Formats: sequence, structure tokens, C-alpha cells
Amino acid sequence: MRTMEEVQLLSKASPVPAFRWEEGKPYVGKKFSSGLNARENRVVCVTDGNSFLGSHIVKELLSRGYLVRVTVQNQADLEDLKGQMKEDDMNKLESVVVARMKDLESLCDAFRGCHAVFHTSSFVDPHGISGYSEQSAFLETEGARNVIEACGRAAYIRRCIFTSSLLACIWTSSNLDRVVDESCWSSEEFCRENKLWLALGKMRAEEIAWRRSRELKVKLVTVCPGLLIATSFPHAHKETSVPYLKGGPIMLRQGLLGLADVMKVAEAHVHVYEAMDNGACGRYICYERVIQRLDEAIQLENELNIQGLVSGGRSGISSEEIHSNLCNSKLARLLYQASQVSCNE
Repeated sequence: MRTMEEVQLLSKASPVPAFRWEEGKPYVGKKFSSGLNARENRVVCVTDGNSFLGSHIVKELLSRGYLVRVTVQNQADLEDLKGQMKEDDMNKLESVVVARMKDLESLCDAFRGCHAVFHTSSFVDPHGISGYSEQSAFLETEGARNVIEACGRAAYIRRCIFTSSLLACIWTSSNLDRVVDESCWSSEEFCRENKLWLALGKMRAEEIAWRRSRELKVKLVTVCPGLLIATSFPHAHKETSVPYLKGGPIMLRQGLLGLADVMKVAEAHVHVYEAMDNGACGRYICYERVIQRLDEAIQLENELNIQGLVSGGRSGISSEEIHSNLCNSKLARLLYQASQVSCNE
């Protein structure tokens, strides 16, 4: 197995190398010299950089001058990554590394020398009926455990920016009138009883990430975004929207269906990472707006072409606005402070 140190650093940007795969062994691609003045030459790694959110985080980091290493899990993921990224951006990548979430050693190889890891992986089966099963929740948890373990073993500076979900905060059978903020956790019992597998997977994965990070002294922050949307290409995230919207009518009725533009969620991840130098810590709920009327829910369903998952099959236009107890003030304060720093530079 080759280590990162054994990979030759090219003096000029080169095309992504031909992909070679040996079962059970990570393939480390060539490194790319981007010619950019990277921020303090920090190498950061994004897991599953070909995913809907992961690819946007990669682009945001590149635009800010970071050296970005991307992990993919197989050849199809690499081809998917090349399809989502412009050739210039591909050439700016520090490297592309095969690392499966269930393979701890390959994750250690991928993270070696990194200043931070952005963990965005989610085990969604696009061929499944719901896209996410109880087994997916188990894999999500084990993947999180391995990522934090690898951060503790291999990362140069043990930092992890971990993508959780708003679903990890909202599902409980009691205290429906309380403010839903970063102190709230979904109930495992409630999620199991109602087969809310994505919520269960995200909640348990985040819990194990916090537990292992404390044990291994990994500096961890988690971002809990609402339903990811892309105004320019709404169908891009349908595979992840279907499992997210399990229980959609209840979310609508209780004012808990928060939407988050994927580009702004990517920006939030990077802002949170940069703010860790100034004490940013804990969880950050991330959403832009909340669906609070039936007609808004129907419009969302039409955009996603998944009728009935939120409205419950109801129709009509309602002017009645549903009260929401969701709170994202912690992230709002951080983003405001980041904007002030940017204005003063």
C-alpha cells in the first residue's frame, strides 16, 4: 500500500490520472500543484467530494485558495467527480484518494498530513425504495466512527468539520413548543418507532463522532443543515430529498421543515472551519427559511417531482402561516462576525 509521502508531487497541474482499483486497497492519485497561494499551505480533505454537498464544499475551498484532497469510494465516484468539476478545478486538487468509509487504514492514508477533514459522506442508496434503510443508518454510524478514529491517528492538526443534519435535532415525541436549537437531539426510540432511518443515522453518527472526538482529542464541530436545495438545478438532490422528507407532513405541521441552499451550506462549513481558530465549537444548525404554508409545501414537491411527501396529498392555497420554533441564531452570529472580518481586511 502506497503512503501519501510516496506519491510524486508534479511541478505542473496534470489531468486526473487513469483510475486503477484493487479491491480492498486504496488508490492514491497523483498530487496536483495548483499554482495558487493556498491559505497557509493548509491541506484539507473532503470525504466523498463527488456528493451533492461535498462537491460544493470542494469548490468553495478551492475558491478560497486551499489545497484540497478529495476522497472517493470507487471508480464510478471518480467519474462522477470529474463530471461535476470543471477541468481547471480538477487540476487544482491536491489529490484524489480512494478511501472507503468502512476501511480505517485507507482513511488514515487519506487524512495523513491534513490540517482538517470535512466529513460529508452519507449512505444513500438511490436504487432503494426510500433511498435510506436501517442498514444505511448502521453504516453511517460506523463510517463516522472510522473518520474520527482516522483523524485522531493521522491528521496533522486533528480537526473535523462534520456534516450532520437538522433531522438529528427535531424528532422527539415531547416538548413540541420548545425552541429547537443546537441543544436539541432527536429521540432514537421515536426514530425507530417511526422508521425515520435518515434521522436515526445522522443522530447516531453525530453522537458517536462527539464521543470518539472527546476520547481522541479531535477538535470537532458539526453543521446540521436542513433539506439541501439548489435553485439552479432542483432535481440534483432528489436522491437525498426522498429519505429526508420521511415524516414530511409532521415537519410541515410543526414548522420544522427548514430549507438550505447547498452553496450557502458549503460556505457555512468553511466559515465554521476558519472560525475554529477563534473559538468556534459545538453544533451549528443551518437553514435559510422554513416551509410554513401548504402552498409552499406543494411548490417544493412540484420542484422535486415528489408529490405528497410533505403536503400529505392535500391541495389548495392556504394563507395560514405555521409557527416555527427552529433557531439558527448561533450560525447567524458566526456568519455576521465573518462578514465583519472580511470587510475590515
